[in-house]
Amino acid sequence: MTVNSAPQTYKLRRGRITPGQRLALGTLADRFAVPEGDGPLDLGALFGADVPVVLEIGFGMGGTTLEMAEADQGTGLIAADVHTPGVGALLRGLHERELENVRVLNGDGGALLRQRIPSGSLAGIRVYFPDPWPKARHHKRRLVDAEFAALVADRLAPGGRLHCATDWEHYAEQMVAVLSAEPGLELEHGGPVERPAWRPVTKYEARGVARGHAVADIFAVRA
Repeated sequence: MTVNSAPQTYKLRRGRITPGQRLALGTLADRFAVPEGDGPLDLGALFGADVPVVLEIGFGMGGTTLEMAEADQGTGLIAADVHTPGVGALLRGLHERELENVRVLNGDGGALLRQRIPSGSLAGIRVYFPDPWPKARHHKRRLVDAEFAALVADRLAPGGRLHCATDWEHYAEQMVAVLSAEPGLELEHGGPVERPAWRPVTKYEARGVARGHAVADIFAVRA
């Protein structure tokens, strides 16, 4: 279930794995895992022919992922995160809700996008509250940069949509700048918008709002 990544755009978080999460990792990983290998993923074989597929890069503890997957079971979802307790929690939630439209990667979703997602194959990409790397000397580690925008433009199918969300104003400005500059993408709405009703509030987002952070949702579509 692991894909190696470079450069690293995230900080590994420490967290205690609960007995339930550990059990899920041991018994459910194979059932819901993204198939291992080095070659391009066969998304049709993974989810079924003509099923639209969305990649979510970073899902935290998986609560939002579960809600959105349950609300749209006609869409296949690849959910990737490096936080092992969160992976265990998501696996357990998928089993409890009897959801079969999600495959989980315990690893770097950015690396998966670069290495194993075929060109023009995705209906959507979700990047909700990626590590903001707030210090100026660390901005180069941010996931959403010009290189990422070009990669997204290549991996999305025509009409496919990138949806980003952040509660860091400077990062939102960076997202708008790089997505606007990418010729393969069209920035929607002219810039950030308020959270759409269909996107659940994440726990990370709620903490940011409690600290007075303004949340920005940003959309770009493959031309």
